[in-house]
Amino acid sequence: MTSDRPAAAHVPVLLDRVLALLRPALEPRPGSGRDDTVLVDATLGLGGHAEAVLRHCPRARLIGIDRDVHALERTRERLAPYGERVSLVHAVYDEIADVLAERGLPFVDGVLFDLGVSSMQLDLRERGFAYAEDAPLDMRMDDTAGRTAADVLNGYPVHELARILRDYGEERFARRIAEGVVREREREPFTGSARLVELLYRVIPAPARRTGGHPAKRTFQALRIEVNDELGVLRRALPAALEAIGVGGRVVVMSYHSLEDRITKQVLARATRSDVPPDLPFVPEGSEPRLRLLTRGAERAGADEIEQNPRAASVRLRAAERVREGAVA
Repeated sequence: MTSDRPAAAHVPVLLDRVLALLRPALEPRPGSGRDDTVLVDATLGLGGHAEAVLRHCPRARLIGIDRDVHALERTRERLAPYGERVSLVHAVYDEIADVLAERGLPFVDGVLFDLGVSSMQLDLRERGFAYAEDAPLDMRMDDTAGRTAADVLNGYPVHELARILRDYGEERFARRIAEGVVREREREPFTGSARLVELLYRVIPAPARRTGGHPAKRTFQALRIEVNDELGVLRRALPAALEAIGVGGRVVVMSYHSLEDRITKQVLARATRSDVPPDLPFVPEGSEPRLRLLTRGAERAGADEIEQNPRAASVRLRAAERVREGAVA
């Protein structure tokens, strides 16, 4: 996702590449009997990619999904000029199958995932995603429901805190931080980010604080992933998206940290691999993979784009196309 600028200045990450990957799937194919196509933007955000698709693919319709009601409100106005071509849905993106079933769609032509927290959420202090200033420890992408980061910090036992810091933040000092949190919350529950950041500066050794970015980065990432079940949602959503596309349909995924990209790589590898023994000299008819990879490894943003849009520095893009009917799993 991208920065919280006015719509005219909103610069989506890897926009040209995303358009190049999606456009072949979003142009009605001769003989298909259809005069339109459907893209699901599963993580709509501020709608930068969605708006570009609607502009460059005049026969495409959009189903935009986001769990953040504030993002939907802002993007609804942005996409209003496209009228009935746009349908916006307040949902979590692992609910793709339900969203399509409710609309009577047996398949769609494209699914786009632009994962992670958006800069709009980072820039709104009251959402609690950033550690640069004191803010409520919320971190919910849907701030209308669910537990907050404060609930996690104040309620999880030490071994569970250590686990999420280690597994989701890849934090070397997970146990030390978890023990510090438990000691501090017995004195007073955590409510704001400044106190947590102060604790991290105390418990993380000075040499470690001087490398790898801000010492709070990994802890805040871990809490955000836990609060929003981001990895669990992605593990459910990707197979659902692959099942949802018809022949010729494409799925494009942009990840911003190694945990997301690892899941994406594994799911796409399974879906594009034949199950026949590797020593078989040919692949029997009917045993071919249902999908093929459109990218070789994870694609990165170029230096020019990163200079214009620092958010692009960590992006990893992968994509696949359905080439045969049948269940993916």
